Amino acid sequence: MPSTERSTRVQDLLTRGVRMPNPASVEIDDSIIPERIATDVTIHAGCRLRGATTSIGPGSILGAEAPLTLEDSQLGARVELKGGFVSGSVFLDGANIGSGAHVRGGTLLEEEANGAHTVGLKQTILLPYVTLGSLINFCDILMAGGMSRKSHSEVGSSFIHFNYTPHQDKATPSLIGDVPRGVFLDRAPIFLGGQGGLVGPIRLGFGCVTPAGTVVRRDAPDDGQLVRAPGLTPGARAYNANVYFGTQRVWTNNLLYIGNLRALREWYRHMRGLFMTGVYALFCLEGAVRLLDGALKERIKRLDEWVAKLNPSAELLIAEREPKSVAEGETQQRIVARWARAKDAVSNPDLGDSARTLFLDEFETCGAAHDYLALLPTLPAPVKAAGTQWLQGIVDATARAGEI
Repeated sequence: MPSTERSTRVQDLLTRGVRMPNPASVEIDDSIIPERIATDVTIHAGCRLRGATTSIGPGSILGAEAPLTLEDSQLGARVELKGGFVSGSVFLDGANIGSGAHVRGGTLLEEEANGAHTVGLKQTILLPYVTLGSLINFCDILMAGGMSRKSHSEVGSSFIHFNYTPHQDKATPSLIGDVPRGVFLDRAPIFLGGQGGLVGPIRLGFGCVTPAGTVVRRDAPDDGQLVRAPGLTPGARAYNANVYFGTQRVWTNNLLYIGNLRALREWYRHMRGLFMTGVYALFCLEGAVRLLDGALKERIKRLDEWVAKLNPSAELLIAEREPKSVAEGETQQRIVARWARAKDAVSNPDLGDSARTLFLDEFETCGAAHDYLALLPTLPAPVKAAGTQWLQGIVDATARAGEI
């Protein structure tokens, strides 16, 4: 881009009232639409803005600690991105992340969710208040839990979600908490101790705790569990990366994750839209729905790739003629056969229109409040139950579509 064009775009934002302590060091691509940048945004030295869909809400601050590149992302009010790279992501009001961030497509941080320095995120969804420490790699994961800034789900520093397998697949999304209950912001926070990890796909319930240094390899979907990792047998043994074991659990966890994504998308379409009405909030709403559509496509694609590898694995296992291997191979064959018939149903499950109508009707009787974070925990128990039933019905419909 010629420097004269860049200077013109910078000047457009300065004219709107955008604050730039050192405007000569800021790069604004000519694809940026000035009207999508709020008038009191602060853009510090060394920042770069790109993408026609980029929008930045009132009071947001970019690059306070280090230069930041922001492209095709939507920010709500009072968002702070302190330095790094952010692309194809949505940050709702009050969300923030430290310097050295590397945030890629499919990432959604809801209100006041946050991370410290040097955090890597991709295809990651954090519900309100979820807090990440520093030096974290969190890809292909949805995390909920917590009720406020003082009672929030926490991930300790140097934590990794292991989302790529020796089989070279990514059918590994992990569900920490869930959407049907988590959206009401009244569930116990989840604590993942530092210097630890999850080997996806994993499911953990609300109120679960993993001690520091723990790498979790097994599900703990019940609430309120202390989850300690079993020891691994030392030594070496023969290993064939073309052979899968434990496929029933992987299959089930993927379906539940897809169901939760679809439930969250419907929540945005029918519930969040009641609260996201300002111009910059609407940009975020559009971006979040678009992001969730993309996340669903990503998970279907990854599951499709994984299923395609199961027939060769099943043949090898059944050829061994050992009962455990034969049973696993037959499970894999059933998954392949079921996926061929169920893919469309998993992609388009029953969205529970009648249950949604019941919830929204009951919600309207509570008196509409404009503060989403304050309202949700205080809803009457029957209203929350109706909302959870609606969203859980979407999850269950997705899971039923893939039953083998």
